Amino acid sequence: MSDTTHTVNPSPSPIGADEFHQWVLHHDDLMIIDVRDGSEFETRHIRGSYHVPLHLLKEHTEEFAAQMAPRVVLVCQSGRRAEEARKNLDAAGLSGARVLTGGVAGYAAAGGDITSGRSTWAMDRQVRMTAGSLVLASVLAGRFIHPQFRLLAGVIGAGLTVSAATNSCTLGRILSWMPWNRPVSEPTKSDVLAQLEPHA
Repeated sequence: MSDTTHTVNPSPSPIGADEFHQWVLHHDDLMIIDVRDGSEFETRHIRGSYHVPLHLLKEHTEEFAAQMAPRVVLVCQSGRRAEEARKNLDAAGLSGARVLTGGVAGYAAAGGDITSGRSTWAMDRQVRMTAGSLVLASVLAGRFIHPQFRLLAGVIGAGLTVSAATNSCTLGRILSWMPWNRPVSEPTKSDVLAQLEPHA
């Protein structure tokens, strides 16, 4: 039986908003990596951050890790995706990356420097507003125009019931085609490498 013991290096602890703010002010080698999707990043992000969506980072972890500075802070909305990105980077040899506690929202609440773009309601909120408005309109039309308009409220209710039972949402799919919900273009592998190259 071997007496050899193996030391497991602990994962870097998350970094709080206050400490992170000091890093932003005093470390020129800091690289902020935002792993959220394009619409989230466009809505608001930490000034100076690089957009590297999680799915893209997972596909090209080693190439991206080789281009990143030693001092990396990973950012998402809650920390879950950033932690997943940290584990991937750690496996690729970039072991010092840290996750920002509270994500973009937490840093904004702490008074951090945030860049804001277009803002779009979350899809579930859009669905609730649309369905509620249609039901209200059908009830009013049934009262003041013709009683058969009330059938629309029943159709919408049935549709919502089916949606819940099947965990699908036809109304959500329809709304996703609206101009304000058109997806923001995501960066490609080449785009990300071009962003990170000066820091290699």
